[in-house]
Amino acid sequence: MKRISALCHALCHALGVAALVVASTMASAQTAKPDHVTLMLNWYVYSEHAPFFLGKEKGYYAQEGIDLDIQEGRGSAVTAQAVAARSADFGYIDVTTMMKAASKGAPLKSIGVLLQTTPMAVMGFTEKNIRTPKDIVGRTVATTPGDSPSQIWPLFLKVNHISPDQFTTIAGDAKTKLNAVISGQADVILGYVMDQNIKMIDATHKPVTLIRFADSGINLINSGIIVNTEFLKEHADVARRFMRATTRACEEAEKNPEAAVDAMLKEKPDAGQRDTLILGMKLTTALYHTRDTANLAPFRVSMQNVASSIDLLVEYGGLEQATRKKPEEYVDLSYLPN
Repeated sequence: MKRISALCHALCHALGVAALVVASTMASAQTAKPDHVTLMLNWYVYSEHAPFFLGKEKGYYAQEGIDLDIQEGRGSAVTAQAVAARSADFGYIDVTTMMKAASKGAPLKSIGVLLQTTPMAVMGFTEKNIRTPKDIVGRTVATTPGDSPSQIWPLFLKVNHISPDQFTTIAGDAKTKLNAVISGQADVILGYVMDQNIKMIDATHKPVTLIRFADSGINLINSGIIVNTEFLKEHADVARRFMRATTRACEEAEKNPEAAVDAMLKEKPDAGQRDTLILGMKLTTALYHTRDTANLAPFRVSMQNVASSIDLLVEYGGLEQATRKKPEEYVDLSYLPN
């Protein structure tokens, strides 16, 4: 009996020590200083970005030991430059824009593609009667140099056999471009179906006609998370924790777009009108999956989709055959949660 009692005492002592170790480890994780992480967006805040704010509000990033700072961008090319220079840790941009930069030597890689069908479109008020690509001929188009639609615009023109001298171009920043079409200075603008389209409706309450790039066969992958390759080597664990929190946020936004928009408006009240932002969020989540990825978590793009996008860029979009890389050199899904 004494021997049994001694064994029980030793076991209890060991379990007690183990419990203390676990408790101590959990306490240390909770009290450890979080990693300050910057995420630079592709554009001014709009509906597409709501999941990041939802993740902050829900504490998903904090639970992963991340203090997230969300910064507005001024176009995918600008954000790509910032991430390449390591003035931002992560970027949320058009991944095909990153591919072009990476092929020219920029130290960039995507670790998840969220929008797996392009949201890019030419858009104008329905009263302008511009319904097909050929209707753009002789009209005025407002663009923003450096944003993702302007990067893919030459591809759209080539596919539709339109030359740049067949229409007039007005170039300006986001607000200038939007004001140009609202005031009638431009007939159409380049943008995203869940961004400029929504803002045009908010400002005028007029119907808008969309000429989607995808309808011309330009079904490229679009927005995703990019990172500097050296940062990735040095901070692989941060990347995994960031993607775990971001995946949770996007899954929650799919289920509850209203909550995502509300979280964004709390932090960015000037982002837009709630009702149309919710519409924009629903238009965004519809692009999270293709048939091949319908049952997968967000960001798990089909590598065949990536390969097809590379082929299109080589054929029409200014990506040189000599410098093209393999799909897995542009996109690495190993940092996503299992």
